[in-house]
Amino acid sequence: MPERPDSAKPVLSSVEGGQPPLREAALFGLCPRCGARTLFAGWTAFAPSCNACGLEFHKFNVGDGAAAFVTMVVGGIVMILVIVVQLVADPPWWVHLLLWIPVTTFGVIGALRVAKAALLWSEFRQKTGEAGRQ
Repeated sequence: MPERPDSAKPVLSSVEGGQPPLREAALFGLCPRCGARTLFAGWTAFAPSCNACGLEFHKFNVGDGAAAFVTMVVGGIVMILVIVVQLVADPPWWVHLLLWIPVTTFGVIGALRVAKAALLWSEFRQKTGEAGRQ
């Protein structure tokens, strides 16, 4: 049997059945079935399936609700930080651009990965999927 790549090896072996808990699955992009780091193919795009156990991620529908929710939460946090920095330090406008555009971008991408992984994990645990699919 060929050796699996390091990214396809399960991370958590102490969990019953190899299934990771929600916190670890969401933070590290772990497959909800086997615990391998194979959930994402890109920054926020799911892989078609798990390289380790074959679970097909496309059967789960996490929708766009996570993106809207995450964007609103991160945007609210960033706006509070912008106001605090403006009142405390009063930097020029270009400092705000250099600081807050990357913070917002990476904050949304990071939080979106966690939210999408948590939703997929929840759907797997509840044994749900898209309507009409077996």
